[in-house]
Amino acid sequence: MSDEEIRRVLGLLSQDDTARAFAGLLLGVDGEPPAKVLDRLAGGGLAERGADGTWRARPERFRELLKELAEPAAPVSEEERLLRTFLVDGRLRAIPTRREKRLVVLRYISRAFEPGVRYAEKDVNVTLRAFHDDHAALRRYLVDELLLSREDGFYWRSGGPVDVWADGS
Repeated sequence: MSDEEIRRVLGLLSQDDTARAFAGLLLGVDGEPPAKVLDRLAGGGLAERGADGTWRARPERFRELLKELAEPAAPVSEEERLLRTFLVDGRLRAIPTRREKRLVVLRYISRAFEPGVRYAEKDVNVTLRAFHDDHAALRRYLVDELLLSREDGFYWRSGGPVDVWADGS
């Protein structure tokens, strides 16, 4: 069932005469729209079955959806905007060259490491490779900016933001 089929059924439901005239041509046997399409439309509140068993579109639901789409999105912080610029599907498109921007990205990446846990260099590399292929540069930047510390081939988180969770007690 394609989106095109759903739009077609919805359009026909909203025009009673057109629905009766073209339903057989476009939708199949006895001029009835496929049940799956109608169920999806009803699930989204875009169509409903009347007491007499006929289906009708709900234009008021369309208006509600359009109004929701027209409402401005919640303001995005400068940090979130910057992360959206540099991260695509969780991976860095590029390591920022400007230090201020790079610090925002590095602080974000530092959250991948649990405070108080020591990591072997190979484990740090695997984690950083998930963000960018140049894991060595990321590791060096994290150490230089005091977000990770290292000693004898082991690394631990020494800076950056810490997520605090309230346990409700």
